[in-house]
Amino acid sequence: MEGKDVELCDSFEVHENLLKIVNETMPEETELYDLAELFKVFGDSTRIRILFVLFEAEVCVCDLAKALNMTQSAISHQLRILKQSKLVKNRREGKSIFYSLADEHVRTIIAQGREHIEED
Repeated sequence: MEGKDVELCDSFEVHENLLKIVNETMPEETELYDLAELFKVFGDSTRIRILFVLFEAEVCVCDLAKALNMTQSAISHQLRILKQSKLVKNRREGKSIFYSLADEHVRTIIAQGREHIEED
């Protein structure tokens, strides 16, 4: 908040009409938990780097490891998390496993995040 204190109301007044709307539209606690868990997955720069590679092409673990200068083991660990969160999918071709983005939502989430951090 750039050194500014949080502004508080001068008096305590509950706006019942607004609370009613909030209570009617608030998602279930389990959905809020799942959403928070999803955003935690985006909280790791290695996983973000993997997603950026997958924006460009479907690649195997070997290619990801080489592109990001990491071990296959480290890449596999991060891919497991991304797959569990339904952010990436994979397919087998011979002895190789190729990974790609699960859907366009992943690209949209990252694009919106980038837009937000680039705002003045």
